[in-house]
Amino acid sequence: MNPEAGSAWFRAAAFITLTAAGLMIFQRPGTAEFVVTVTTLVIGMAFIALIAWIVRKGSH
Repeated sequence: MNPEAGSAWFRAAAFITLTAAGLMIFQRPGTAEFVVTVTTLVIGMAFIALIAWIVRKGSH
């Protein structure tokens, strides 16, 4: 993977994850907003894990 592309994708994934984590503070459990925020957080974390896996696989 191109290092610049990997860095850009990682920044996007980190932004999604950190934004969702920050919004969780203001959401009440049991609401639709909370479910969407948790889903976004999980997707962001999976995206970071996928990027890390691709980068690690490409370095070997």
